[in-house]
Amino acid sequence: MRGHEAEHDELKRAAAAFAARTLNDDVARRDREEDVSLPGWKACAEFGLQGMLVAPEYGGAGMDLRAVVATLEGLGYGCRDRGLVSSLNAHLWGCVQTLNDFGSAGQKVELLPGLVDGRWIGANAMTEPESGSDALALRTRARRTDDGYVLDGRKCFVTNAPAAEVFIVYARTGDGPAFSSLSCFAVRAGTPGLSVAPPASKMGLRTSPMSDVFFSECRVPSSARLGAEGSGAMMLMSTMEWERSLVLAVAVGGMEYQLEQCAEQVARRVAGNHPLRQRQAVTQKLAEMKLRLEAGRGLLYRAVELKRAGKSAFMESMLAKIALSEAGVANARDAMQIHGGYGYMSEAGLERELRDALGSTIHSGATEVLKDAVAMLLLAGSAGLAGRKGGGTA
Repeated sequence: MRGHEAEHDELKRAAAAFAARTLNDDVARRDREEDVSLPGWKACAEFGLQGMLVAPEYGGAGMDLRAVVATLEGLGYGCRDRGLVSSLNAHLWGCVQTLNDFGSAGQKVELLPGLVDGRWIGANAMTEPESGSDALALRTRARRTDDGYVLDGRKCFVTNAPAAEVFIVYARTGDGPAFSSLSCFAVRAGTPGLSVAPPASKMGLRTSPMSDVFFSECRVPSSARLGAEGSGAMMLMSTMEWERSLVLAVAVGGMEYQLEQCAEQVARRVAGNHPLRQRQAVTQKLAEMKLRLEAGRGLLYRAVELKRAGKSAFMESMLAKIALSEAGVANARDAMQIHGGYGYMSEAGLERELRDALGSTIHSGATEVLKDAVAMLLLAGSAGLAGRKGGGTA
């Protein structure tokens, strides 16, 4: 991303230094005990992370998207607490940015300051047991009443739910096609009829709380609805594009740090009187790690530049998500192999990085689902091109 390189480099360095100094306290213990770092959350807010794209009148910094990416890369480079980063991403792209893009002036005044200054945590209640990555197949209902809506349904795998104050909730307000029958609501914790299950225990990202959320005769006023009734699918697609474009910007910084550590290990390690740097099977892993990192970074930057230009990054966001999530897993595996037996030990932190990386191939759209969606778009474009050329198959 060209232009303002020096400024962005400084933002990246500052975020990395902040994270390394502030966010890595006792990560291994907190991972074992699934302990959420609320002090870390508040420190992130004081640094300005929760309000990067929010306008100053609501307490944010109003940063350019390139600057946001540089900051997130720095955060990923310096922070070893991937659970905290996961919670921050869910808060930013699933809640704050949705309000930022689609909230009314009154909703922004009511909700954004608390979400920006660290007092509140946001959550996106989208996924359901029967819908999975096909978010438009959701079944939660929002029934119209004289003064608002009554919500009924169940959401699952809701990141931040046990600690959230604001839930962005998608529900059906009609019986027609999903694109005209979904609506979006901002629901506060403590609203009668909203209940949160106990935190779930996870394989990775264990310092990020997650649980199911239930709505049973949950009454909300009309003022809780974002935008027009029936516009929820459009908001959902926008939210997913933001999330898939940027959720793994932190992974770019994390893979940079990981690669540096691996290069240092290969440079200094001697095994059986043979320096690792002389073993091609090992050194090629470094090249492969770098290749994956830079390929993913390029796709991330492509999606970001499209969004900065006000263009759709629907396919590009999926490509970036696929590439970076798969790169994160592959690089974490290579890092363990490079470090040998020590890499397998919990104290090295590499097994935690692998566990955390595996989740990225599932959340925000599983890799297989996103590949299917990309293929569908390519086939649709190919069919249209064939039609314009008078072609087609015999």
